[in-house]
Amino acid sequence: MRTIRIGTRDSELALWQANTVKDKLEQLGFSTELVPVKSTGDIILDKPLYELGITGIFTKTLDVAMLAGKVDIAVHSMKDVPTLLPKGIVKAAVLKRAPSEDILVHKGTTDFLEQTGTIATGSLRRKAQWLNKYPTHKVEDLRGNVNTRLQKLKDNPWNGAIFAKAGLERINLTPDNHTVLDWMVPAPAQGAMLVVAMEKDDFTLNALSKLNDEETDICTHIERDFLRTLEGGCTAPIGAIATMANNQIAFTGALFSLDGKQKLMVEKSVAKESFSNFGNICATNLLENGGLEMMKEIRKVLKPKTTNE
Repeated sequence: MRTIRIGTRDSELALWQANTVKDKLEQLGFSTELVPVKSTGDIILDKPLYELGITGIFTKTLDVAMLAGKVDIAVHSMKDVPTLLPKGIVKAAVLKRAPSEDILVHKGTTDFLEQTGTIATGSLRRKAQWLNKYPTHKVEDLRGNVNTRLQKLKDNPWNGAIFAKAGLERINLTPDNHTVLDWMVPAPAQGAMLVVAMEKDDFTLNALSKLNDEETDICTHIERDFLRTLEGGCTAPIGAIATMANNQIAFTGALFSLDGKQKLMVEKSVAKESFSNFGNICATNLLENGGLEMMKEIRKVLKPKTTNE
């Protein structure tokens, strides 16, 4: 039987995700092999992601490896994946979502929340929402994989740092001293894992279709459509979360100015069977109510050099 070659970044979290897919495929009787690949996003740690000017920086290297025929599939944190995939590469499976929330890892006490404090994050979305809620605080840039960021938090005089709950849980690194930020709107598709494959590789696409979780697939589709319509790329301060219950989908979307002072929200619900254009409708609503002007201001500052969007 043909062996499915799984491309992955070599961080602990990326390898956990790739091994999860490997195990699921092997349980179904498929033969697999892991192929670790280093990405530019892992190598250049001294610049914020938005300064590198590349959306999908963590996925590009694996895309190249796949297009070159070195790997058959790639496993990604879905929130890192540009909304437009490279030509020839398609979504093959979206796995059941883990918790989507952000958490604050802090140093023993949260007294600083009521005073002045310094927290760290490499995400413009998290930074903008934090400053919106805590305008007297400072936000420092924090880059690197999960393990590196936890170490940097220990080594620096910051009060805390923000992480995705799912990322820490997956590799059993969630510290006791953390607070779930249930008020923060997560990144589109946060907590979900995406597997991509080549468009014409029927064998692999058929194998991966068995791993797809319909509810997660639908909810992340809506969130990523919202992101794409706003034309935010992976770095703009945009949050989105869709949840499903009793065949109804509830959606919350948010757009923030870079300094966190301005905030636009949209909250809508729709029947499950009407989900296909729902993200686009929600984004259009936001654009027509001040979002267009805010996105123009954001683009003036960010000015991406190259993009997958």
